Amino acid sequence: MKKIPVLLMGCGGVGRHLLQHIVSCRSLHAKMGVHIRVIGVCDSKSLVAPMDVLKEELNDELLSEVCLIKSTGSALSKLGALEKGGYRVVHDSELSTETEEIAKLLGKSTGLAVVDCSASMETIEILMKAVDLGCCIVLANKKPVTSTLEHYDKLALHPRFIRHESTVGAGLPVIASLNRIISSGDPVHRIVGSLSGTLGYVMSELEDGKPLSQVVQAAKKLGYTEPDPRDDLGGMDVARKGLILARLLGKRIIMDSIKIESLYPEEMGPGLMSVDDFLHNGIVKLDQNIEERVKKASSKGCVLRYVCVIEGSSVQVGIREVSKDSPLGRLRGSDNIVEIYSRCYKEQPLVIQGAGAGNDTTAAGVLADIIDLQDLFH
Repeated sequence: MKKIPVLLMGCGGVGRHLLQHIVSCRSLHAKMGVHIRVIGVCDSKSLVAPMDVLKEELNDELLSEVCLIKSTGSALSKLGALEKGGYRVVHDSELSTETEEIAKLLGKSTGLAVVDCSASMETIEILMKAVDLGCCIVLANKKPVTSTLEHYDKLALHPRFIRHESTVGAGLPVIASLNRIISSGDPVHRIVGSLSGTLGYVMSELEDGKPLSQVVQAAKKLGYTEPDPRDDLGGMDVARKGLILARLLGKRIIMDSIKIESLYPEEMGPGLMSVDDFLHNGIVKLDQNIEERVKKASSKGCVLRYVCVIEGSSVQVGIREVSKDSPLGRLRGSDNIVEIYSRCYKEQPLVIQGAGAGNDTTAAGVLADIIDLQDLFH
């Protein structure tokens, strides 16, 4: 049985679902000759690990307990009572040091997959050290690969040792498909994508004549948006995904060089207007302008989509008019879609479409990335 030791950073929605998938897929992975050995799980303040990470692992019963505790919003420190049962819980100031020690111990011996399912910038330092120690890196967290070029170059130094499919399109095979095209020597000259399930839903609902304010409020009630919908409407999440794809193409760009169209003006930003005020008073003022843009597009046989366009050295994020009959124009609901244009896919692009959000889907993509690294382990 090939064993893959895993250290998980971040056990919020995606991390919890990943642990659940690992437990539920034991028999499937056994048939494949693979066993995922979870040797550490940490949140922002605590780490739970077996006493001997070389020989022991966190059993499935404990992993289920971790999922239960985190689903209630509690910290991993609640597992402190289990220290007598062969497990230990490390807290606060010792967390980073202990995580690094585990990576050092396993990275040079059995190998280790450091999995980042957080949404934090604070994991970058640990990831940099893990790379130096020969560990594999699996990311759902976009921030490490959209940080400085120095950080990105280090993470991408050994392409076989890093997987981050779930940073773009959740479980959709966008990065894998793009890498196959690049590896074949087929030059990619344009990528167009609707990369936000939230904004995809908003744009498709606007076609029916509904005002923007009504659509955003409905999306929030359905759980499609962040607690503050402006986190979606600002376009930063789409820009991060665009930056990841652009860097895969070899573009030496940073976030500041991306042109981003926000759906709300600066004077309605989080620092100047509360969420409630924005939803009940602010966004209503944006309805007329969007309605006029919808009608103008419709008169040309087009619809509006919030897209990321990567072409040449340029990455642009914002609203575009697209033909109703195009793959982007036919997009409905919260699906993601990516069109890749290359020499081989010149007239008819390679189109990848499907659910591009959700903890379950994202976690499934992370698990597939971990399994894809199996050849690097004994």
